[in-house]
Amino acid sequence: MSNLGTLSYFLGIEFVRSEEGVVMNQEKNITNVLKKLDMLDCNSTATPVQTGNVLCKGNPDDQKVDATLYRQMIGSLRYICNSRPDIAYGIGLVSRHMEDPRHSHMIVVKRLLRYLKGSINFGVLFPVNKSNKQSQYMVTLMHIRVETEMIERAPRDIYSNLVRL
Repeated sequence: MSNLGTLSYFLGIEFVRSEEGVVMNQEKNITNVLKKLDMLDCNSTATPVQTGNVLCKGNPDDQKVDATLYRQMIGSLRYICNSRPDIAYGIGLVSRHMEDPRHSHMIVVKRLLRYLKGSINFGVLFPVNKSNKQSQYMVTLMHIRVETEMIERAPRDIYSNLVRL
């Protein structure tokens, strides 16, 4: 057993230390997925799923799409979901239609990808408990902009979204 140093990148997930705790994000993986699917230059959206959206199975009026491409997109989104709980509901919706994907399902998948494009710097913060009072908060998502300087990474402009338990 040897010491490999501080955890910074593991299985496509980046870990960045800050004073508040450790931030887990997948900025590089999301960029690669968007590039692979030719959606790197797409417009972003503010929400992952449209409200009131109803997805039906096997609608005969709806055009079929390439099932292999659809499954690849869902697989990529499912892995990204490990560090992005905000897209879990949308991925659950579109995962139900993997055996017979239609054009309406593909539109929802592309909306999820467009949401990721706009929130590519989001991640999950694992806070450092310094006091008992701080443990009353649950940190949901965090926006972080990381600047790379030679070898060392320095977190900058950290904003967190706190929810009272």
